[in-house]
Amino acid sequence: MTGKTRKKILITGASSGLGEEMARRFAATGRDLALCARRVDRLDVLREELIAANPGIKVAVRALDVTDHDAVVRVFGELKDELSGLDRVIVNAGLGKGAKIGSGRADANLATARTNFVGALSQAEAALEIFRAQKHGHLVLVSSISADRGLPGAKAVYSASKAGVAALGEALATELAKTDIVVTTLLPGFIATDMSSKAGDNSSLTATLDEGVSAMVGAIEKESRRAALPGLKWQGIDIALRFLPNKISNRLV
Repeated sequence: MTGKTRKKILITGASSGLGEEMARRFAATGRDLALCARRVDRLDVLREELIAANPGIKVAVRALDVTDHDAVVRVFGELKDELSGLDRVIVNAGLGKGAKIGSGRADANLATARTNFVGALSQAEAALEIFRAQKHGHLVLVSSISADRGLPGAKAVYSASKAGVAALGEALATELAKTDIVVTTLLPGFIATDMSSKAGDNSSLTATLDEGVSAMVGAIEKESRRAALPGLKWQGIDIALRFLPNKISNRLV
């Protein structure tokens, strides 16, 4: 099975930003979609938009808090049944909260860790249970370029959580390499979203939402094992953060 034949796609964190725009891209190619997020009212609006623009597709929506493991398993199962199967699951839901560790804001750091890593693990568990039973599927984990290098200050837990996601993706890709279950890990750099704006990302390095999502969808459709994106710029930053000595890479973070 190739990217073009993966007709039934589940996306978490689909009520805004990268998830919302990915939903638009896949809908435009005739895919049936299962969309999850905490803000189901926004999903309902998106569903109407997608169906109006792409008659004939099916769009199912559910409210979902990815930190509730039982809910993740239940909702993924319900959406699989509603679409009569799932071919691809995109683990996209995430938080960008954070504070310096030890500064009295453990609540923000714990929320980020639970959502970005434990929530991603719950989603991988639920998706792979479905894929193992049907003996095929495509799991996509949205990590971050920050997974390459622990970031200081308020971004420490965010980068650590995304490093966990990247390591999970690598482990699963290795384990499932000789099966018909494919695992892709995406490591986006700065892409213009509300989360990026609140995080204070460097505007000179920030790609437009269109550019960023185009690169993400391209890597997903190719079913790449690992992709730093968008463009050569972020591929270069990826290499620099992973392989340059700390005394040099410290200047980049």
